Amino acid sequence: MTTLYSDSKDFLNKIVTVKIDRPLGSKHPHQGFVYPVNYGFVPGTTAPDGEMLDAYVLGICDPVAEFQGRCIAVIHRTNDADDKLIVVSDGSDYSDEQIRASTDFVEKNFESIIIRY
Repeated sequence: MTTLYSDSKDFLNKIVTVKIDRPLGSKHPHQGFVYPVNYGFVPGTTAPDGEMLDAYVLGICDPVAEFQGRCIAVIHRTNDADDKLIVVSDGSDYSDEQIRASTDFVEKNFESIIIRY
């Protein structure tokens, strides 16, 4: 069963588990770029685009299959029906500039705002 969230902001400052389907160093199946961070989704959720809610995992320097951490921000795309959680080790923090630099490999193609708690 999929849990519907009206707002990705519901995850801000919460501990979430991310299933990594594109680990650090893996190649995107269609676009050809290599992931410089672990990237995955939060099982049992639905994002604005109808898919499971995606998440960038920052600060983990090895590929992982799953990660549990705190959502410190949401990248809300203003020209696309999609939001991305920013998940880090509990107690870690990243500035908006660090988030932009870490996710620019994809997010440079979209207009977005970073939402904080």
